[in-house]
Amino acid sequence: MYCFLCVLLLIATSTTSVSEGKSKKLCNVVPKDPYIQVGSDTQIVCESFCVHGSVYWTVDGVVLDHSWMSTINSTHSIVSLRNVTRRKATVQCHRDHTRDVLGGTIVRTYSKPSKVVCIWHYRNGSSGGVPELFTCTWEQLAEASEKINYTVLISRSNTSQSEICSSQNVRKCTSKDVHLSGYVTLVGNHSVTVRAKTKHWEVYSDPYEFNPHHILQIRCPKLNVQALYGHLLAKWNTSTSSNKHYCQVKYNQEVLNKTLEPGEKGNMTIENVKSCTYYKVSVRCAWDKAPWSEWSQEQTVLSQLNKNDVKLRLWRKIRESYKNGTRKIDAMWTEIPSACQGTFKYFIQASANKERGMQVAYPQTLCEKSTCALLVNQEAHKVKLEVFRNGTLLAEDSVYVPAVGETDLPQVANMQTSSRKGVILISWDAPSQFVRGYMIDWTHDGCRYHWKEINSTSTPLSGLLDNKPYNVTVTPLFGDKTGLGTRALRICSTVAAAANFSTIMVKVSDKSALVSWEMQRKDVCSGVIVHYIVSYGTGHGANLNVTVNATKQEILLKDLIPYSQYSVYVKAVALTGASESNVRHFNTKRFDPRFVTQLCVIGTIIIVLVLSAGLCCAIQYRKFLQEPLPNPGLSSVALWPSGGQQKGLFLFRQFNYSSESICTLDPNREEDSGSVFTVKPDAHDERPHGPEETSTQSPSRECTTLLSESSGQLSSYRSQGSVKSPTRSTEKECQTLLSDKHEQLTASLAMYVTVDMFEQDQGG
Repeated sequence: MYCFLCVLLLIATSTTSVSEGKSKKLCNVVPKDPYIQVGSDTQIVCESFCVHGSVYWTVDGVVLDHSWMSTINSTHSIVSLRNVTRRKATVQCHRDHTRDVLGGTIVRTYSKPSKVVCIWHYRNGSSGGVPELFTCTWEQLAEASEKINYTVLISRSNTSQSEICSSQNVRKCTSKDVHLSGYVTLVGNHSVTVRAKTKHWEVYSDPYEFNPHHILQIRCPKLNVQALYGHLLAKWNTSTSSNKHYCQVKYNQEVLNKTLEPGEKGNMTIENVKSCTYYKVSVRCAWDKAPWSEWSQEQTVLSQLNKNDVKLRLWRKIRESYKNGTRKIDAMWTEIPSACQGTFKYFIQASANKERGMQVAYPQTLCEKSTCALLVNQEAHKVKLEVFRNGTLLAEDSVYVPAVGETDLPQVANMQTSSRKGVILISWDAPSQFVRGYMIDWTHDGCRYHWKEINSTSTPLSGLLDNKPYNVTVTPLFGDKTGLGTRALRICSTVAAAANFSTIMVKVSDKSALVSWEMQRKDVCSGVIVHYIVSYGTGHGANLNVTVNATKQEILLKDLIPYSQYSVYVKAVALTGASESNVRHFNTKRFDPRFVTQLCVIGTIIIVLVLSAGLCCAIQYRKFLQEPLPNPGLSSVALWPSGGQQKGLFLFRQFNYSSESICTLDPNREEDSGSVFTVKPDAHDERPHGPEETSTQSPSRECTTLLSESSGQLSSYRSQGSVKSPTRSTEKECQTLLSDKHEQLTASLAMYVTVDMFEQDQGG
């Protein structure tokens, strides 16, 4: 049952698909992919009999109005496209109620060549005659991928067109040796047409008609230029001087026009040239309504020095006064340009103005530069400059130097200065006396001066160095004298931003950082710092900004993240601008450095205490091991116990001494009385040897040595108490013995026995 239902569903689906396929049947649209000229009209036909119902049209997806469409016998739908200007348009026919595309086509446009221009000209190096080349240029809108073949067709009156040149995808064509073909002559009008052809379309340009005289480009003239006193003289020749033509003379950036009548030679005087200046001169000519010829080859010429152009502009500056009453005067003037030909010498001379108009002249000074120093006294002087060229006086100038204390001279007042964008503007009030002008001089280093003469009471000073303070002085001029100079306050041409940073330092903790900085030496023309802005952050998110007063150059940044990387920079803000330091990167510490320091101090104290305690224990233990032996001289003598008491009891530890005597006494030395036996155990025998009798005077002077065990529990003496000390010689001998046998005595005990003890033992 289920299988039968599936088969029915499959059959129904297949039937629906076939029906939909039939309903989407495409209709024929003609013409297919047509090419039309830009701005023309065309019609597109859709054979709509393949579907039932009405249709509509779209161009590039835009539905067209029904006024553009028409129907023929309800089987063909036509759309009319008028004034098509698009390079490419997609036209489609749609079924009205389903909006399905029934068919379509692509309409492309092309344009014809326009702005055709032709020129008849000479080949380079041609000597004359009829021009050899005929070149035409034009414009056309076309796709770069299109392959277009161009052909230039020319015809004269009542003649057929002839092909003179062709090109491919290049909108320019040149016909060579056209004078031999006879296609172009000086007689009659001509017409040129450009044909553009591809595999899809072909089009012709509008005819370009011309008079050969109006397209003939004559050869460039031959030019010759001479430099004369005060002007330049340009001369040139053309190959077609028999006709009226026009010429242009260009020197540097200036252009002069001149019309030449038939037979007239070309020449022109160039006035108002600067002295000792290089000029580049060229010329070109053309017939009436004809194109200009090429510019002639440029001629470079140096103008001569005009005496009227020499302006020495002599000026002086009083540099300093000496105690002997002399003054140092710096004279300065405008030097003759170095490009001027000849040898120039400058002579400067000062003369003092005496009473009754008398003058006392100083010797002349030959100056090699445009400045020269003179020494004059306190009187008024006149400084005179003379310039000689090749030994002949060329020009002269003079300037007045007021006397010391001369106060009745005119002087300007209320000077005001300002600067903006590298220009200093200075103004002042004119003096009450009549003056003919003012001399303004300015300098930034006191060595190199600039000066100029003006007639107004204000002037701008330009061409200044940036961020340099200038001293400006204004001196009035009247007659052939000068007034008193007035210096303005020092002013900068431009005021820079705040001073630059020299260093930026950071001291880092775990949650804070101390940022400090140093500024470079403040320049005179630097702006006054208003405040600092410290910007810092981790790079994740926006930076934090902190404003610092201008009097401080450090700040403590708090609440930082431990063990993190930060970046910081400082900005100095002034009224004239701001300057920024370099970006400084730092890492906060994992722990507080103070905690680490405290931990290190506590650990060091503990280590010192432990080491001190261990050292004390080691010292006490060593003292315990090296406890001094008892001194026999301080012991009392006891009786030897009886034999019965000693039976079964061995009171002595095994001896391990060498065979030599422990203590020997000088037999020649007399003692009090008594005899002492000294036991000398053998190193290889555990039993003591027989006693050796030694004669002595007194038992109290005996040499005894007492060795005790390190434990002190077992003593070789019956009792020990305070007795009379032995003699000094005996002590020295025993000390010597103890030092020699120290190692052997520490391992065993020594026993001293008196004769009485032995007698008692034998008697018992």
